[in-house]
Amino acid sequence: MTTNKNDSLDKDMLDIYSDYLISSFSYTTATGLSSMLDNQISHDQITRFLAAREYSAKDLWKLVKPIIREIESEDGCLLFDDTIEEKEYTDENDIIAWHFDHSEGRSVKGINILSQIYCNNSGSVPISFEIVKKDQKFVDRETGRKKRRASINKNEYFRSMFKISVNNAVKFKYALADVWFSSKENMEMVIEDGKYFIFAIKKNRTVAETKEDKLKGKFKSVESLELEEGETKRCFLKGMETEVLIAKQVFTNQDGSIGILYLATNDLTLDFDHLTTIYQKRWKVEEYHKSIKANTGLSKSPTKTVVTQSNHFFASIYSYVKLERLSCAVKLNHFALKSKLYIKALSVSFEELQRFKNQVNF
Repeated sequence: MTTNKNDSLDKDMLDIYSDYLISSFSYTTATGLSSMLDNQISHDQITRFLAAREYSAKDLWKLVKPIIREIESEDGCLLFDDTIEEKEYTDENDIIAWHFDHSEGRSVKGINILSQIYCNNSGSVPISFEIVKKDQKFVDRETGRKKRRASINKNEYFRSMFKISVNNAVKFKYALADVWFSSKENMEMVIEDGKYFIFAIKKNRTVAETKEDKLKGKFKSVESLELEEGETKRCFLKGMETEVLIAKQVFTNQDGSIGILYLATNDLTLDFDHLTTIYQKRWKVEEYHKSIKANTGLSKSPTKTVVTQSNHFFASIYSYVKLERLSCAVKLNHFALKSKLYIKALSVSFEELQRFKNQVNF
């Protein structure tokens, strides 16, 4: 069988471009990369790389599969979450669109990326991603304004990404996600595939405390359960056949206010400490989001088209994979590694300045 050249991944150029993203501390451009390499690679070559066919989650899996096979374990976790990176001054298109940012409580213009991270004690590696595409245009009946919406929602992406990991025989035990992915359909898919979920659920989610109550249709909100922190309770979520375990976690926010998080799992063997300890691994996906934004130039590219923007984002995610491997090898976190590169760049710049000064009589 022959391989279409247009379907191949330019690994050499991807390695150069992703190294450039890790090494850079400002905007990343084709001109900047070409200049850094003393024009050994032309601006046009880099532009053609970014404008090639759109790289996808399948391409990412090909790159990370050897790493996953090396580190995977039966107690691994799949972490799901999305992030929004503002691109306020970039023209709107299918992927640069308006999204509601729950962390900000407002709509922002930018990219919305859903990621699936494999996590265990050996590291955390992105194994799949989807850039949310608002590819349908419509007119808001109330305001008369033109808007965009996605033809595929994030829960549909969740199920697709989860199924691919199962079909790829990735070793894991738990799927972890926040309230935005705790739908009945998502839970049932995890159960059908013989895995466990630990999902945050909304406080108004309704449950039956016993099977008898379930059959009688007697449901109450999760927040009305007589459940103290440190306890778990078996219940039936409305609409689901499988019994789940509910836990109530109380924590203090940065502003000093008290927050409450309700967790649900189909692993009925867990006690409160084990359940919350496993769910705490979901924090790795937040670290991933911070790193691709701060350390791999996620939004620091002036690319203009959907394909060039998507491929830049793909390279940014692959740069994270490189940083994570380096981090595990040298026992430094991503930000410490980036700091070392920055100090080295300053040192080289300082030495070059001294060379220039030696040519001038101050």
